[in-house]
Amino acid sequence: METNTDAAAAAAASVPGTIFGLVIGVLMIVALWKIFQKAGEPGWASIIPFYNTFTLFRIAGLNPWLFLLLLIPFVNIVIAIWVALRLGAAFGKSGVWSFFLLVVFSVIGWLILGFGNDSYRKPVTV
Repeated sequence: METNTDAAAAAAASVPGTIFGLVIGVLMIVALWKIFQKAGEPGWASIIPFYNTFTLFRIAGLNPWLFLLLLIPFVNIVIAIWVALRLGAAFGKSGVWSFFLLVVFSVIGWLILGFGNDSYRKPVTV
């Protein structure tokens, strides 16, 4: 009987990465849930794919259908940064804060927005 130790080793090596990814995913859902509640949106919207992005654009004061631009390569990077800057501004954060903590170190920034003392001020829709 021959065993395939390479496949078993690869499977065992992927477990920490999978657990890490799941933890990050759960943290992002929790943060989005709190952000949505602060903005007067239902928290459950954070767990529905595509609808959560649609809602996030609305919270940021953008036309929610602009989220479709995230499907275009390279354009999606610019749009994601734009949404992060607008979202940060809606919570009274500066552009530098928004860039570094909502784009670069996103999990930390989203948790700060969700659980921090900053209140949401509805921006003018663009």
